[in-house]
Amino acid sequence: MAAAVALRSGGMEKQSIDTGKYVRYTTEQVEALERLYGECSKPSSTRRQQLIRECPILANIDPKQIKVWFQNRRCREKQRKESCRLQALNRKLSAMNKLLMEENERLQKQVNQLVHENAIMRQQLQNVVLYSLPFCSLSDFPIPIIQFYNVSLANDTSCESVLTNPQNPLRDDNNPAGLLSIAEEALAEFLTKATGTAVDWVQMPGMKPGPDSVGIVAISHSSCGVAARACGLVNLEAGKASFSLVNWHILFLLGLDSYIFKDKPSWFHDCHSHEVFTMFPTGNGGTIELVYMQMYAPTTLAPARDLWTLRYTTSLKDGSLVICEKSLSGGGPISTTSHQFVRAVMLPSGCLIRPCEGGGSIVHIVDHLDLEASRVPEVLRPLYESSNVVAQKMTVTVVDAWKALRHVKQIAQEVTGDVTYALGREPALLRSFSQRLHRGFNDAVNGFNDDGWSLIETDGMDVVVATNTAKKIGNHAIPANAFVSTGGVLCAKASMLLQVSSRLLFLVLKPFLSGVIGSIQSC
Repeated sequence: MAAAVALRSGGMEKQSIDTGKYVRYTTEQVEALERLYGECSKPSSTRRQQLIRECPILANIDPKQIKVWFQNRRCREKQRKESCRLQALNRKLSAMNKLLMEENERLQKQVNQLVHENAIMRQQLQNVVLYSLPFCSLSDFPIPIIQFYNVSLANDTSCESVLTNPQNPLRDDNNPAGLLSIAEEALAEFLTKATGTAVDWVQMPGMKPGPDSVGIVAISHSSCGVAARACGLVNLEAGKASFSLVNWHILFLLGLDSYIFKDKPSWFHDCHSHEVFTMFPTGNGGTIELVYMQMYAPTTLAPARDLWTLRYTTSLKDGSLVICEKSLSGGGPISTTSHQFVRAVMLPSGCLIRPCEGGGSIVHIVDHLDLEASRVPEVLRPLYESSNVVAQKMTVTVVDAWKALRHVKQIAQEVTGDVTYALGREPALLRSFSQRLHRGFNDAVNGFNDDGWSLIETDGMDVVVATNTAKKIGNHAIPANAFVSTGGVLCAKASMLLQVSSRLLFLVLKPFLSGVIGSIQSC
């Protein structure tokens, strides 16, 4: 009997000890602890005792219990952050999976189209073997062959067929109605390039899509001119929280609006000048702009390029934003330095921003240009007519799609705080310095008269010497007759063709470049 009582009393004692481990806090106590947690998430023993003395409402709580509460609170905060990170990663992977599925669907359509064309070609070749005669003309071919050629020309969306097709109606570029017709046509052609099979896209070698990659970068395989296409996910989350399709416009409220794509000088280093001459709204809520842009030449052996384009900004029925651009035939501003430029052609290009369910946006960027490669020396034509070389070297206009996408991603990371910079480095300041560095070098290479450059006669055939007395020192312009007193700017430049690979050339120049960068950092 005594043993049973002792056992029962022992069990009651153990139960009372267990219940003492769990403390029920009142609402006022929780609010006080949360306020103290905001001030210090990991207080020391001395600090906890001080908190109890400062807050009488916590006087009846054991200091060890307060220590346990802070531990649990830190664990909950860590779990919440990890849960948010995993949810964001899951949304990002889902969006990337959606992008890859769309790309796979587009490639499947392209395969089906190629299979269909291959079957037609096989049939026509069989007909040629059966019915063709020596030295026969096209009219001597059987009817199926003539029908095949007519169908191919009608369905061809290349620049040659569009320009030479007699059924293409003439439109007036000088009135809003004609410009709107051109804009709608450019929009339709751009969308077929961005999401369809209008261009035979081939993935650029070395580009592997993934959650941390720039996106899917492709180049044209057999199209007119040079073309590149980039599509990827721009992950912008306000306050590290997801936003739905209803408030996806936060992307624009935080500064990543269409202005980033339109402000090419801010991210496109080959842009010398960019000016909007005319802008007027359309009836469907969009805007049409007439834009003139001058681009730097990558070498002194070829003239620079300029573009006179129509830019159309509108929104689609699904809420997507489209900014497409296309060259206008003829017209454009005429300056005293027009002889220094060759008019290039921009085929329908632009960017498509689509809201992604769960957060972020999918951005498609297409650049399709004809840089008039026939008007440069033969040794330089790979820079102007090879999409692969252009995209890899990132030296001329076609790769601005890649640059724009990375520019948007970088700003999105800065806005959301996903990336931090050590030693107090400001990304905006670094971008400004990089832009000035690129612009100064390109100005020296091209030497435009509008920028104050003038040539000096020399006896060298390959060396060009130019002076610039219009450069500013501080906020004061240097007068033309003050070259000797103020120093001015003297530039000697030359271009040469080296029969070495870019990798070997980089290894040779690396010590020199490292020394220059070191001297700049020490300034």
